[in-house]
Order: sequence, then structure tokens, then C-alpha cells
Amino acid sequence: MTDFKSNPRAFLTALFNEAVAVADPMRVVASHLPERPKGRFIVIGAGKASARMAEAVEAHYGPCEGLVITRYGYDRPTQGIEIVQAAHPVPDAAGEAATVRMLDMVSGLSADDVVIALISGGGSALLCAPTDGVTLADKIDVNRALLASGAPISEMNIVRKHLSRVKGGQLAAACYPAKLLTLLISDVPGDDPSEIASGPTVGEASTAQDALAIVERHNIVLPPHVSAALVAKSAVVAPDDVRLENAKTKIIAAPSHSLLAAGARAQATGLDVRHLGDALEGEARDLGVAQAQFAMKLQSEMSETDKPILLLSGGECTVTRTRDGIGGPNAEFVLAAVIALNGQDGIHVLACDTDGVDGAAEVAGAYGGPQTMSRAQNAGVRPSVALADNDAHTFFDAVGGQIVTGPTLTNVNDFRAILIFGAA
Repeated sequence: MTDFKSNPRAFLTALFNEAVAVADPMRVVASHLPERPKGRFIVIGAGKASARMAEAVEAHYGPCEGLVITRYGYDRPTQGIEIVQAAHPVPDAAGEAATVRMLDMVSGLSADDVVIALISGGGSALLCAPTDGVTLADKIDVNRALLASGAPISEMNIVRKHLSRVKGGQLAAACYPAKLLTLLISDVPGDDPSEIASGPTVGEASTAQDALAIVERHNIVLPPHVSAALVAKSAVVAPDDVRLENAKTKIIAAPSHSLLAAGARAQATGLDVRHLGDALEGEARDLGVAQAQFAMKLQSEMSETDKPILLLSGGECTVTRTRDGIGGPNAEFVLAAVIALNGQDGIHVLACDTDGVDGAAEVAGAYGGPQTMSRAQNAGVRPSVALADNDAHTFFDAVGGQIVTGPTLTNVNDFRAILIFGAA
């Protein structure tokens, strides 16, 4: 592993890669699979990791019947399971058509049949079947408004569930009375199964009124017919519904697992590793400033001979978009931290999304260090302007701070790391 003293950026990137590798479906799926069912057996799924999960299932069982929906570019070779690619984070017609086919595939099953559902982050957009009275165009408009509103993912998903006929336990209800096992890769703070991909196979306790309150709180204007669909009797499935009695769920990978693995690797190199939590939420720029200030406080208390400190955190930050720049929560976190640090020597920051895509660009995230501000000056870019324009990815492209991985084929939320050396 790269030495943290000689190349802090490469070291932090290696820790990120370790966090991703621990959540690779090829490493975590097989141990959670039961003996292959003897009767009819169907594999379904949705999410950024779902194609890789399907690949892992067939590596264990051999060819299977089924259908999973993943993001464009996240396709994997499978033997029998059909992989459909669709749009994320805004749904499209391909996702809608595949979702309808999936619902048809699991309808009419018997109590002797078995379904395995492979669900991961991104499934909220990929599993798209609007409720009665709502069109795909309506769902796209609502989705875009939610993404720009700054609402936390848990609130976004409540609205999505009540405008859907597949989310909030409705996919599980469609499988009933077959036995259903859902394998989950968590990308949500707290690992609540009902929030992962909007809980298509998990009971839902929220109401349509809760969804309307979220819309109002974030000043989202809905067309009258969409509001009317929200007020109508929701089809989400209550946690105690009889149609969930044959459904079981297992979380097979989560942000906490990945952070602990990265932390253990860093600790083995001699760092003082401190975990700040795997479920942090809030505005990315605010968290960036807060963690930068905390890092400077810790550094002020260190001597040159102290072990360097590594701060690790996960969760899912949000960005309230006010401008049309190219950005994402991880890059915005690093940009805000870099501005707060203002070239402070001995502090290095990295933040990336474990799925390889941060916000509006095919970029995992960004790195910032003591030289970032001077590089910005040399490149003629102003960090404060980039932050105001929600244009963090353009900024880090100009200063050479982008972290690009391509599709990682998994998704366990954001990974943030700050490396702190004692002051000379």
C-alpha cells in the first residue's frame, strides 16, 4: 500500500478502493444464499449493484430465471438472468417498461415458489411504475424537484413510495404467496431496509399525508393531478400486512462494514483512526466546513511526533442546488473543506461516492490538499465562485483533484477521509 507520508492522495484513494472492494457483491452474496430451491425459482432486483449481484448469484447457482434493472453502464454478463439498463437518478421509459415486466413475472406465483430479490441503492429511480393518475413524465418532474430541493434521501423516498405501485412493499405483495428473500446492499444512513431503494419488498409505515408534508416543507410545486394522486388511498403495504408474512430481508453489505475495513487497513500502517459515524447527513458544504475546522483543532493539539490522525465518516450528504454547475455532494464537501482549510499544511481531504458517480458527473469524488488553493490560483479558477455555482466537479477538474473510478458495481454510500499530520 502507498505510504501515507510520501503520497497522501494515493493513500486515501487506496483506502477508498478498499471500502469499495469489501462491498463487492462477488465477495458478499454467496454466503447469504440458501440451498438452491427445487421448485420454480425467480431472481429479480434493481439498483446500481443489482447486475453484479445477479452475476454473483449465478456464479453460485448456475443459470437462473429472472430480471434485474441497473444503471446504464453497469451491465454484467449473466447466464440466464436478464439485465435491463435504465436511467438514474431520473427514471426513464426503459426502467418503467422493465418494472412492469417484473411485476408481471412475479404475479400468480404459488406458496411453493421462491423469489430472491437483489436490491441496492439506485433502485428508487430504476424501479419505476407510477401509481394510477400519474405519468412517467410526472415522476421525472417530481424526481428532479426532489433532487434539487436538498431534502434528505429518506424524505425523497417517502414521496416516491406514495407515487408508485412497486415501492413501499408493493413488489413483495406482488410476489405473495411465494417465499421471498431480499438481499440488500445498503446505501442509506442507519441501514433501514425500508429506505434502501424505497423499500420495494419491505413494509411502509408512512402515509400520503407525510408525503404531502415533505413536498410542502421543501416548497415543491406539484401539478394538481399529482397532488390528487398523493391524497388518494395509497397502495403502500403496511408492515403488518399478511402479504409480507413470507418475506425475509438480509443486509449483506453496508457503509459501516466498508468504513471499518478501511479503518483497519489504515490502523495497520500506524495511523490514529477515528470514526465520526457512518450515517452523517446534512448539507455537504456545511459538513465540509465542520470537519475541516475539527481537523484544524485536532492538528493544533498535536506535536510533530504524534501519530497522524485519520478521520473517517460515511452517510449521505445533500446539495441544495441554486445554480446549474456540475457538482455532487462529495466534491462539494471537499471544496468547502478546502476553502475552510485555506492551504493549511498537513491536512488532506478525500470524499467519494462508492458507486463511482457523484451527483451530476461520471466522477466518484475529489481530493483536496495543501496545494489545492495555489493550483486553483494558477489555473485561474476561484473556489468560492465554484461553490456558489454548485460547480465543484469543474473546479477539481481544473486543479487535477478529481477521483475517477468508472462503475464500481456496488453502492454503500459516501466515503470521507481526512488525513492530519502534526504541525511542524
